[in-house]
Amino acid sequence: MKSVFFSTILAIAGALVSANDAFKNVVPKETKKPIPDHNPINVIKYTADPGVMVYDDTVYVYGTNDGITEIMDENPESNDYALIHTINVMSSKDLVNWVDHGTIPSAGKDGAAKWAQNSWAPTAAHKKINGKEKFFLYFANSGNGIGVLTSDSPTGPFEDPIGDYLISHDTPNCADITWLFDPAVFVDDDGSAYIYFGGGVPGEYDNHPLYKDAPLFERPRTLRVAKLGDDMISLATEPVLLDAPWPYEDSGIHKADGIYYYTYCTSWNAKSPFGAARIGMMASKNPLGPFEFVDTIFNNPGDFFVVTGNNHHTVIPFHDKWYIFYHSEWLNLQNFGEAKGYRTTHVNELPYVDGKFLNATGTLEGVPQLFNVDAFETQTAALMAWEAGCSTNGLGHTTVTYQKGEWSGVSGVDFAEGADTIEIVAQSKNGAVIQVSVDSVEGEVLGYVEIPASDKMETVYTEIAPVKGVKNIFFLASDEVTVDTWEFGNTDDCSEEEESADADAD
Repeated sequence: MKSVFFSTILAIAGALVSANDAFKNVVPKETKKPIPDHNPINVIKYTADPGVMVYDDTVYVYGTNDGITEIMDENPESNDYALIHTINVMSSKDLVNWVDHGTIPSAGKDGAAKWAQNSWAPTAAHKKINGKEKFFLYFANSGNGIGVLTSDSPTGPFEDPIGDYLISHDTPNCADITWLFDPAVFVDDDGSAYIYFGGGVPGEYDNHPLYKDAPLFERPRTLRVAKLGDDMISLATEPVLLDAPWPYEDSGIHKADGIYYYTYCTSWNAKSPFGAARIGMMASKNPLGPFEFVDTIFNNPGDFFVVTGNNHHTVIPFHDKWYIFYHSEWLNLQNFGEAKGYRTTHVNELPYVDGKFLNATGTLEGVPQLFNVDAFETQTAALMAWEAGCSTNGLGHTTVTYQKGEWSGVSGVDFAEGADTIEIVAQSKNGAVIQVSVDSVEGEVLGYVEIPASDKMETVYTEIAPVKGVKNIFFLASDEVTVDTWEFGNTDDCSEEEESADADAD
């Protein structure tokens, strides 16, 4: 628990009457995500179109950056998707506590792909190439084509390896795709990779010369699949038709028990037999198809969260269960009083029974926590299940900034037989106090951590009231403070470390 990078300051919480006084006029900021709920997974940012990758026993979610809460007006204009050129990324090992890794500058003049104006609906994959793990982030430049970025880390920084579209309307068999977007990528057991993309209905919005009076809703033939090159940034085959019934957008792909399942958002058209904008599913024994329709597996989010909107998803297996990630407009309805097109990512279990996928149900409760958080390991402050008002800084390894009354909470922290100290690495320009409590932000107070005024990160070690078992932990700020990491311990461990150090010195 010693840091070579930060100076260490010893403070005894029980003796700090001033620390308690620091909160006399502090009112915890309200959250729209109550403590029992696990959806949306992140309320710091509006993150849409979740593309999900599992790597190193961790789930990574990449999504269209609809907006960052702290810099948005209380009553913003409706979402202007044409302005979106960044991608949010977050990760979790337990599906309840999520680390906000920041926002990837993916397109536009400040982005990796400067040729692209937009970065919508990302998806990610990883593959070992020349003995080294590489990460690939695919995105849509509006409805005009697919780009790809690469990195040596799942959280970036990312760069553009080809400087242009991976797939465009000039790609063979792609000229007639109405909306060339919404990529999904699947890496098979043998290392072969495939990309699925496309959408739209000829004649619906594009004044198509052949179909403007009779749009091709039932069989628009605007979806494609192709095999990717071994390098993951080229095509090994020409794209071929993926002939789905009543499609609209949003490709997805997963494999279960040797069967490949292609999933997509069905049409809004009233004649569709599947219902408006639900997630349909097709099956094949070959990743390139042909696929046969099976059933729908998820209704429109409006059936669960009041606001009906576009439906975008990813299905993944994780620790012997299947999950569906999707977005809804629930949070922007709570924040603004009306739906304005700002979406947040949710996750729920997708039932898989006797080799058959059943309908998933969207809930605010979300999914159970898979694993507890180890209180005695160093944890990033960006790990949280709940929060109110705080913001993250950086990309990859991020810190968290709190203003007066802002807070965050971590679910299911395991203290085992007990802890009575905490170490926090933080910085505050004018000095601040962090209140540590259990059960809720206004629950039993374990102690106060005084962060001295400083222009650099300080490591502050404080004694707290003894705590054991599994608890939800909350951090509340008295004033502006930026936190890097936290870690609990106990005085017995410290005594043993000191005795060991003294013995070594002798």
